[in-house]
Order: sequence, then C-alpha cells, then structure tokens
Amino acid sequence: MKGRTLHRAVAVVALAVLSTGCATRIEPLYQWGNFTRLQYDVLLRSGASPVTQVQLMELHAAKGRGGNGALPPGFRAHLGMLKLSLGDAEGAKSAWQAEKAAFPEATHYMDRLLKNVDAPAASTKPKEDPA
Repeated sequence: MKGRTLHRAVAVVALAVLSTGCATRIEPLYQWGNFTRLQYDVLLRSGASPVTQVQLMELHAAKGRGGNGALPPGFRAHLGMLKLSLGDAEGAKSAWQAEKAAFPEATHYMDRLLKNVDAPAASTKPKEDPA
C-alpha cells in the first residue's frame, strides 16, 4: 500500500512538472501601458497636463509600433480628444481616422466626432428682437 501511494505521488509530481514546463506565456492582445491611468487623470482633471499626456501617449504609440504591439481600443480616440482640447483639430481628425481604421466598430462614433469638428461653430450672437 505504501509503495502505491509513493508511486502515485511521484506520478502526480512528474505530471505537474511536465505540464508546467510546456506552458507558453500568452502575450497580451494590446499594449495598454499607462493608457488607463491617463484616461482616469483626464476625468479627474488631475495629473499631467494635456500636453504632457499627448507626449506620453505618442511615446507609447511609437514604442508599440517598434515592438509590433497593437494599441488598445479607444487609445487613438482619446489621443484625438486631447489634441482637440489643445486646439489641434487636424491632429484630432487624424487620430480619429486611425481609430476607425483599427476598430471598424467605432466608425459611427468617430464619424460623429469628425462631423462635429468639421461643422461650423454655431453663432453665439443673440437673435435680434423683431419688435
């Protein structure tokens, strides 16, 4: 009986060692970096300035391209919003077009943002009273 228990224990340990030795590390689908933290900072209106955030995000994007890593959903959209807040409408449009290309399911939302940027600003001049 003792011999059987010992053989079972050895077999279980050997199986565990073999199964973990063959395991491969699964790479993440997207390179998130500090993207979620930057989004949170924008919502709280704290942390790094929009200029610094744009620089950090562009640095992360460049690093991702160098390592063949995919940027996560919303990354380019967020970058576009930051660029628009800094007055860079063309940079925002470019980022939103890139988001559409990377994630076709975002097309409707990106088109709406693009349309709003292209729309002429509504006049804030009060209407004259005809009386």
